[in-house]
Amino acid sequence: MAITYKKAGVDIEEGERFVKLLSPAAARTRRKEVLQGIGLFGALFKLDTRKYKEPVLVSSTDGVGTKLKIAFMTGRHDTVGIDLVAMSVNDILTCGAEPLFFLDYFATGKLRAGKAVKVIEGIAKGCEESGCTLIGGETAEMPGFYKPGEYDLAGFAVGVVERRMIINGARIKPGDALVGMASSGLHSNGYSLARKALIEKNSGTGLKSKPGELGGKTVADELLTPTRIYVKAFNALNGKVDIKGLAHITGGGIPGNLNRILPKGIDALVVEGSWPVPGIFGLIQKAGKVPEADMKKTFNMGIGFVAVMPEKDAPKAVSILKKAGYASCLIGRAGKGSGKVRYVKS
Repeated sequence: MAITYKKAGVDIEEGERFVKLLSPAAARTRRKEVLQGIGLFGALFKLDTRKYKEPVLVSSTDGVGTKLKIAFMTGRHDTVGIDLVAMSVNDILTCGAEPLFFLDYFATGKLRAGKAVKVIEGIAKGCEESGCTLIGGETAEMPGFYKPGEYDLAGFAVGVVERRMIINGARIKPGDALVGMASSGLHSNGYSLARKALIEKNSGTGLKSKPGELGGKTVADELLTPTRIYVKAFNALNGKVDIKGLAHITGGGIPGNLNRILPKGIDALVVEGSWPVPGIFGLIQKAGKVPEADMKKTFNMGIGFVAVMPEKDAPKAVSILKKAGYASCLIGRAGKGSGKVRYVKS
């Protein structure tokens, strides 16, 4: 019997059907600078150099991690695409960059176009919220490489910033304020620990249960809440306050991310209890008996993004962010030190 590519596990026709299904979602994200998007071997984007005297491109790549396991367990695939965009877009945003375009990599053992397009629609939704174009990507069907029904995702974002407007934390000085913007939950980090505590460990907390800590939401709902995208928050603040530094709080928590923008000789003094910690974190800590130190260095603990600015600008920033739909508060200050994040009582 002859062996065809389809019999070997790769269905080219299904791949072509998938491209047709995702095209409308990608089209919704199209910016005017796109000359050619999905279709050619490479996507074409014409940077509007009239807007910039010295444009600098900023790029980032990331994935969703083991949060995908929750999508597999629940059969819900419409939110992880938003996570994928958020993780890379929020990273380039810390330099003050405007997101321009995004590419995705979707790999699976057996392509099911209907399921895959739900993921892509989530990616398109994230791109729309970020103001960038889903300009292209790659779909890889690899029989025998992934478990049935599972897939992996990677994303790539490119943005631009005027060189003189790059935000890198170099101007941070003692007395500057730390304004924390609320996360939407775990975002896309710490899921190996979260699954161990809530699902794998015999904690009595199932995906369909509704613990009191979650205010009526199921564990699955909470764990699949998309990562918040902070582009609109930055756009609201930009030019209104003096932003000296921005940090995206991902794996490593506040201590492992805020320290990345601190100049030599400056510490970040984070005030304990200065923001409301969402119930999911307490639930994980209780179910898994997780030490407080591990919680802080694994999860964002309710703060997804931090802006550093002069103390006088902090109240104005909090007000602007509230109007833009982002809950925020003053969570600390910069002080003399050695480039570390320290938790303080007040």
